Amino acid sequence: MARKKFLMGNWKMNHTIAEANAFCEDVKDASLVKLARNKGVMLGVAPTFLSLTAVKKHAHGLIVSAQDVHYADHGAYTSNISIPMLKEIDVNWSIIGHSEKRTYEGETSFTCNRKIKAMVANDMHAIYCVGETAAQYDAGITKDVIREQVVTGLQGLTKDQMAYIVLAYEPVWSIGTGKNASVEIAQDICSYIRGLINELFGKVASQKVQILYGGSVKPNNIHDYLQAEDVDGALVGGASLKSASFKELLENI
Repeated sequence: MARKKFLMGNWKMNHTIAEANAFCEDVKDASLVKLARNKGVMLGVAPTFLSLTAVKKHAHGLIVSAQDVHYADHGAYTSNISIPMLKEIDVNWSIIGHSEKRTYEGETSFTCNRKIKAMVANDMHAIYCVGETAAQYDAGITKDVIREQVVTGLQGLTKDQMAYIVLAYEPVWSIGTGKNASVEIAQDICSYIRGLINELFGKVASQKVQILYGGSVKPNNIHDYLQAEDVDGALVGGASLKSASFKELLENI
């Protein structure tokens, strides 16, 4: 089954509103959305909460995703953003479970599950991140870690709700370090994830779900990763911040 390729830029804590606007203008001038359409690639960015409205307004044709969202629709959760708040500005995507949230803020797969279930109940798409640390990789328990994250994070979902889920394999030891997982490792783990989805939700869901790779993805290596059978796209950090390198990533898919 042919799955669309997907390039998503995660801006993390970068770009002011002015910088986000400038990026959008560059994207428009370079006709990146048209290029993505011609190549059959889904193209999107995940700005900070403050820049979401600006990017949504100016980046016509781009998928615009939040970097996180709370599972409650309101309440005493200082600093958090709710699903109704995102939907009010027509943002229907969010990254969930990024390793930086897990590492720095103690996010668990169970918390991710609460968020994902709330999102799909509100017709929102989740990019659910999974991945092992360097210590877990060295200990040879990568697949045990991935299994826990996938099984717990997606528990309670139906096979039909999997249409709202994109998975992203991001080995923590390669994010922002310049140390890449090999194409063979990326393919092996993405294939393993697809097998888990087959086990949990059936063959149709497993063949339809998009699985991205993230971790020091650059214009000079994205083509090799996306040639792998079970790697359907890339979740890119630093290389997505400048429109020129974002364009180069897209061109090299």
